[in-house]
Amino acid sequence: MSSAENDDSVARTTRRGSLAMLAFWVAMMGVLYVGFSYVEQRQQAAYVAHAGEQGELVIPRGRDGHFRVTGEVNGQAVVFLVDTGASSVAVSEAFAQKAGLSGGVAITLQTANGALPGRMLRNVPVRAGHLGSVPAVVAVGLVGLDDDKALLGQSYLSRFDIQIVQNEMRLIPRS
Repeated sequence: MSSAENDDSVARTTRRGSLAMLAFWVAMMGVLYVGFSYVEQRQQAAYVAHAGEQGELVIPRGRDGHFRVTGEVNGQAVVFLVDTGASSVAVSEAFAQKAGLSGGVAITLQTANGALPGRMLRNVPVRAGHLGSVPAVVAVGLVGLDDDKALLGQSYLSRFDIQIVQNEMRLIPRS
């Protein structure tokens, strides 16, 4: 076997080996992606709010320690971050436009990030989970909220008894 034939054989073997390693790692990445996606979906399903035995709303604590629940403000779908320290339900201006929330009284919102201009609307229908819609005060203008997110504050929560047991928050309708 000549030196040129030997060099060609080594080059072919190297290319085949490189392609085999590339195929292996692409397949491995695909398996890991599918596996992690499956685990993430299972974990998210574990954090879905549901109705309790007495009709209460049971909200599991998220991995970050917060309680989140899907709902609606003025018929527009939203994901609420439950904030027992907030005075009202709070949404961004962009969300308010999508939900048809116009007008209101100009106010200054006192937030953890300081004072911000906003507006206050009264008797806006708010629903969390399966619980019926109730009229609530909604503050519009909070900066830092995504368009599909909102704070669920006391203007809604005050109509319920709230229990936190282990990793669940329960909103229990008052009679």
